[in-house]
Amino acid sequence: MPAANRPFLPPLVIAACAGLLLVQGCAGLQAPPESDTPAEAPPAAQKEPVKKTPAAPAALPQTGPASWYGSQHHGKRTASGSIFDQTKLTAAHRSLPFGTRVKVTNLSNDKSVEVEITDRGPYAGNRIIDLSRAAAQALGMIDSGTATVRLEAAAGN
Repeated sequence: MPAANRPFLPPLVIAACAGLLLVQGCAGLQAPPESDTPAEAPPAAQKEPVKKTPAAPAALPQTGPASWYGSQHHGKRTASGSIFDQTKLTAAHRSLPFGTRVKVTNLSNDKSVEVEITDRGPYAGNRIIDLSRAAAQALGMIDSGTATVRLEAAAGN
């Protein structure tokens, strides 16, 4: 068709069509909106976790830095399969068997508490134990966050 007989498309119409094509093409690339509620796990994934205990538990006594963890983990499942409760006297240790009862003594004030190992950790620095908030409170280390402690087998272990 000769140029004189072709319909004229103004540049504004061409730009609008190109824009619509771009918008339509990008719509499929958007990430789905994030939800505050986690997706429900399939039934197989909701089984109790396997309780793993290391082959060579640490020898006691041990001396070193301790820290504590609380609200950010409260209500979540621990490595042993139990639910973490920051108000209970529990702790995380890298290798002591789950269920081991340990006497923890804060060497700066000589306060002691018995805790049960229910989780793995600590994974920060050179710390030897992570204590629940209740245990840290009993040892007088809430404000400092860390303390040098001695771990010993609790009476009856």
